[in-house]
Amino acid sequence: MNTRQEYITQTLGQRPDSRLPRHIFPGTATDIIIEYNNGEKKGIVLITRKNPPHGLALPGGFAEYGLSYEENTIKEAKEETGLDVILENPERPLCVHSTPTRDPRGHMTSITYVAKGSGELKAGDDAATANVFTREEIKGLIISNGLAFDHGRILEKYLEYRELIERSEQYTR
Repeated sequence: MNTRQEYITQTLGQRPDSRLPRHIFPGTATDIIIEYNNGEKKGIVLITRKNPPHGLALPGGFAEYGLSYEENTIKEAKEETGLDVILENPERPLCVHSTPTRDPRGHMTSITYVAKGSGELKAGDDAATANVFTREEIKGLIISNGLAFDHGRILEKYLEYRELIERSEQYTR
């Protein structure tokens, strides 16, 4: 299949429980910010995408029919990084991005979760590499626009979120 439109045309209506009219809906993806400490380096896991569009990105993938967004996020993290993850707040994603042009493949909505990762970091599935990046390295990637999709914007929100939590913890000690 070459385009999202062809995919939709071929698959809509094939689900036995589908009562939806044949409208075109935005696709949905889940992304995950994995906080990880491998003993040598503490930071965020980013992957290098094996498939187009290439680039450095958060682990994640298209939402699969029959899985909750939370389940999909955990599955994608395991497939692409080899890590077991525990979502920080499953009922409250960090952010949702739905700008129609955020993904060059078509209109995609991204739901991003934050998690703690454990286990051995190892690239798999759609990831060519998986590495840990410190906050300072992440800030450099954001400034240089060195991330795929709108993952720079997502990571900016994450850094603001983390800094807010750390400041509030200082006041409660």
